[in-house]
Amino acid sequence: MSNIVLNAGTAHGHDHGHDDHEHHDAGPMTVFGFWIYLMTDCILFASIFATYAVLSGNVAGGPSGHDIFELPYVLGETACLLLSSITYGFAMLALHKGNKGGVLGWLFITFLFGLGFIGMEVNEFHKLIAEGFGPSRSGFLSGFFTLVGTHGAHVTSGLLWMAVMMYQVSKHGLTPTVNTRLSCLSLFWHFLDVVWICVFTVVYLMGVL
Repeated sequence: MSNIVLNAGTAHGHDHGHDDHEHHDAGPMTVFGFWIYLMTDCILFASIFATYAVLSGNVAGGPSGHDIFELPYVLGETACLLLSSITYGFAMLALHKGNKGGVLGWLFITFLFGLGFIGMEVNEFHKLIAEGFGPSRSGFLSGFFTLVGTHGAHVTSGLLWMAVMMYQVSKHGLTPTVNTRLSCLSLFWHFLDVVWICVFTVVYLMGVL
């Protein structure tokens, strides 16, 4: 009888250890899965970049990038997004130190920079459409609005995610699950930063030359 109890206890201990092991591995596996998602997003953006490259010369008698792009304005957008990437890095440093207040503070600053970027982009789109340079004006503008708009949609979804994470950190604290989600959001946000550098170079910088 004692052997049965001992075996049952041992089996329970093994099961408990197995559960702890699975819980321990859940975070890294989630991050790994998110890396796979980012690879699919790379394919999406590569396809749109290729489409833009084909359409960029098809202005149909309309304006080219040299005529409509305001480089100083776009540099302001770029500064907002680059700074937001830096501030998110500070949020992750605070996370590793277990500083809940620091995480919330840096996430809020990051959110404001991201919101400023989206606000400037929406203003740019509104101005172009108001001047008659909407996406239906030419192949070049169709490619421009699609590429820049897709990136902007990703940034917007990142901001919504960030708002949810600020709520979760405030309510639940820096739990393992919250930490994993913040790590995934970090990958996503820095990925968007890299994509924007490519957009700035290929679309705006080369467009005004």
